[in-house]
Parts: sequence; C-alpha cells; structure tokens
Amino acid sequence: MDQIERARDLARLLLAESIPRRWAHSQGVGRKAESVAHLVGDDGPAMVSAAWLHDVGYAPDLVVTGMHQLDGARYLRDVARVDDLVCRLVAHHSCAYIEGRNRGISDQLLSEFPPVEGVLSDAMTYADMTTTPDGEPVEVERRLAEILDRYGDGDLVAESIREARPLIINSVHVITAALAEH
Repeated sequence: MDQIERARDLARLLLAESIPRRWAHSQGVGRKAESVAHLVGDDGPAMVSAAWLHDVGYAPDLVVTGMHQLDGARYLRDVARVDDLVCRLVAHHSCAYIEGRNRGISDQLLSEFPPVEGVLSDAMTYADMTTTPDGEPVEVERRLAEILDRYGDGDLVAESIREARPLIINSVHVITAALAEH
C-alpha cells in the first residue's frame, strides 16, 4: 500500500462515520490535490496525502486544542507516525498560522511544525479552498463566504479566515496560473 492509499484509508477511518460531511470534503480535497500534484514535483505524493488527511483534527477523539490543524498534525506525528512533510502540510494548511496566533498557540504550532512555503503550500491551500464542505469544486470567493457564514461574525475561525483571505486568494491564483501554463 502506498503513502496516498494509507492516507486515504486513515482519513476514512477517522472521519467517515463520525463526521461524514468532513469526510466528503476531504475526499474532494484529495481529488483536487491529485489534479495539481504534478506542479509540486517529487513532493506530489506528500501533498496529496496531506490533502486527504488535512481535516482529521476534527475527529472527535483527536480534539485537544480546538485547532484542527495542530490537533491533526500531532496525531499524525505521534500516533500514526506519518511522514514529517505531510504533518507540516496538515499543521499549516490554509494559513493556519493566523488561527494559531489568534488562539495564542502559534509558538506551539511553529516550534513543533516548521511552516511549508511556496508552491507546495499554495497547492494545499488551492485544494482545500476550492472544495465545498460536500466535496464539490467551488470558486475560492464562494468557499470563503461559506466559511464566514458557517462560523459567523466574531468567531475566531471566521476572523482568522477573514484575515487570511488575501493570502488564500493569492495561493489559488498562483496554482490557477501554473495550471494554465501546463
């Protein structure tokens, strides 16, 4: 069984029954990541694996800090023994450092999981932020609006996404432009 299959199976195990809508989203993000993996070269399998696993921190048994990126990455590192790059991608997906700072736990996030930057980070953000909660493709602006609506004004996640919005949109534009060139 290869890295991506293991990631898909683990995500299914952690999400499919306990939070099926999150599993549907993860399936869509995994498929989207597969469609852009060629843009990140040899890191493609790690990026696709991280896409499948990016939301496992929402699994009820894994919630510790309430920040799903960090909770998921810790589980993947400490329990599932997943590759370091995959853990770092999960920990930092979709501008998670902003939420970490807003929660007062950015020191933990950054010390445990060094950030991933560049096209690899952009591809992860693209896969997540162009996929609906039901796993369907969506424009980034609609996805961001859906997140803000779901969490509501004043919510820490909503405020973090609002702050991250220009960075998220830029990541989507970077990958969209790269796809147009290939």
